[in-house]
Amino acid sequence: MTFEELREKANDLPMLPGVYIMMDKTGKVIYVGKAKVLKNRVSSYFHGDHDPKTETMVSKIDRFDVIIANTEFEALVLESSLIKHHMPHYNIKLKDDKGYPFIRVDLKSEYPTFSVAAKTAQDGARYFGPYGSRGITHAAIETVVKAMKLPTCGKKFPRDKGKERPCLNHHMGACLAWCRPDVPASEYREAVDAAVAALEGKTAELQKKLTEEMEQAAANLQFELAAEKRDRLRALAVLETKQFVVAGALADTDVVGYFRGPAKSCFAVLHYISGNLLDKDTELFDSPFEEDGEVLSEVLRQYYERRGVYPKRICLPFDLPDAELLEKLFSEAAGRRVYIEAPQRGDKLRLVETANVNAREIAERAVTYEEKTSKTLEWLQRALNMDKPPQRIEAYDISNTGASDIVASMTVFEKGKPLKRDYRRFKIKTTDTPDDYHSMAEVISRRIARYLSADGKFATLSDLMLVDGGANHAKAAERVLREAGVEMPVFGMVKDDRHRTRALVSPDGEEIGIQSQPAVFALIGAIQEETHRFAVEYHRSLRSKSSYKSKLDDIPGVGEKRRAALLKHFGSLKAIRDATLDDLSAVVPKNTALAVYTHFHPDQRQDQYSDQPADEPAPNPAEEPESAEPGREPDR
Repeated sequence: MTFEELREKANDLPMLPGVYIMMDKTGKVIYVGKAKVLKNRVSSYFHGDHDPKTETMVSKIDRFDVIIANTEFEALVLESSLIKHHMPHYNIKLKDDKGYPFIRVDLKSEYPTFSVAAKTAQDGARYFGPYGSRGITHAAIETVVKAMKLPTCGKKFPRDKGKERPCLNHHMGACLAWCRPDVPASEYREAVDAAVAALEGKTAELQKKLTEEMEQAAANLQFELAAEKRDRLRALAVLETKQFVVAGALADTDVVGYFRGPAKSCFAVLHYISGNLLDKDTELFDSPFEEDGEVLSEVLRQYYERRGVYPKRICLPFDLPDAELLEKLFSEAAGRRVYIEAPQRGDKLRLVETANVNAREIAERAVTYEEKTSKTLEWLQRALNMDKPPQRIEAYDISNTGASDIVASMTVFEKGKPLKRDYRRFKIKTTDTPDDYHSMAEVISRRIARYLSADGKFATLSDLMLVDGGANHAKAAERVLREAGVEMPVFGMVKDDRHRTRALVSPDGEEIGIQSQPAVFALIGAIQEETHRFAVEYHRSLRSKSSYKSKLDDIPGVGEKRRAALLKHFGSLKAIRDATLDDLSAVVPKNTALAVYTHFHPDQRQDQYSDQPADEPAPNPAEEPESAEPGREPDR
């Protein structure tokens, strides 16, 4: 449809609530929104001026559809469902890989244990949370288990009761030795119930109960039992100071902060219980084109739907047009009343301001890095006369020592950051002499051949290729690209006398100085150092393997299998060198052991280790070659 046709269709929409669905030329849904009045909301996209992001979205609309709802609330629920189904490009999408783990305990078990669960399930177990991270969740479990002196070993109860003596944890006072056969299951359950009460925030009630039990035990002259109750009381006192134990699970107030920046926006939530800050959660996303009220409403819905736990009260930085609808939606999901408000004064307003500061700091920090990287790449574009900034850069380096194990590395940087999953390494095959130009040409040729053959590991071409070295290195790489019909700008990375990158050089020898641009200098230097490190690391690993192979394979009677047996048994070449003849004989035949020993100790007389008389020559191990398989030549 043309723009005029879209405008005319929007003007004909009814003055009713509903949901509108924008689609592009391929029929793909690119945006879903709700409206109190469909005609007013949808027609606004096709009238007047908009910010650049809105203009971009509108330019891609080819047609739209609407679904009329009975109420605004019905439209809100329908919008959420459609967004989750279509995942439109221009709707806000929070990170889908951020999990909120729970603590799980199956109280139906005779000996319940605490564990981390990614989500709740209808399995009859108790779940506490969600918590901000797996680290916090593990720390919460560790705290309550330690406070109640529950087992942390791998023993299973009642299967392992009485099978072994109590371990060191018991002697250190960290466990009550539940593995003893005389400890009843009822005491274990009592300790678990106390831990559950702590996770529920009922420490005051639990302290009162334990105090009464301690005093009663003391009155009955059960001093050991009284001491155990006293220790639990002390542990609970410590537990009260570790607020993360109840973070998220019992928060009564969530304070929301929001900051909208030129490139990034941030949504921050501070979780409070009884006025104490328990935890902070943040979401960073690209700045949207919608109004801030619409953005915050959509983010709130996604955040709490994914989290699955709702506080008693949510404080917002400003009023939302659909705050009442969100209250109803959250209250129905929570099974109780959830209040949403935008405080105008007092302590709650100060808490909101704190949340806003957190959101602004995170967004500005992210934008600062992105803007810095963007300007660096724009400078490279201008300096290297490229059509666009080099968002993806691949770099190469050759590493060798003489003619042995010549290797090359390929690293990839995307938007200024190393993309390690796309790193590759090569072992030079067409030359055994240290010829860097020939080696560079071979590596680039193999890389491009893999690209042309649609090899998935080399499927993406970069915007810029950098090679370690001068104009001749760059020329060698450019020649390979030209012959393959592949267009990619190539430059060499030239170092100064202090082995630091000082310039980029074209295949024609034109140098582009970078030392006057600190950000560019740092980026190119980091690329060169990382590429060199990756090459040297691979070269060293090959040299290490070659060292083992050459020093042992020179010994008569030592083939591949015996070499492997020696290295597996002794662990290193030095240990083999230091081994006695008896040690070696325990791994390989005696004649081979003698050959290994005399190889590393040439000053020793072989006859003094031989069982034969001194005047008779000892057999030459070389005359008894290893033959692991019939008809197979010995490894050399």
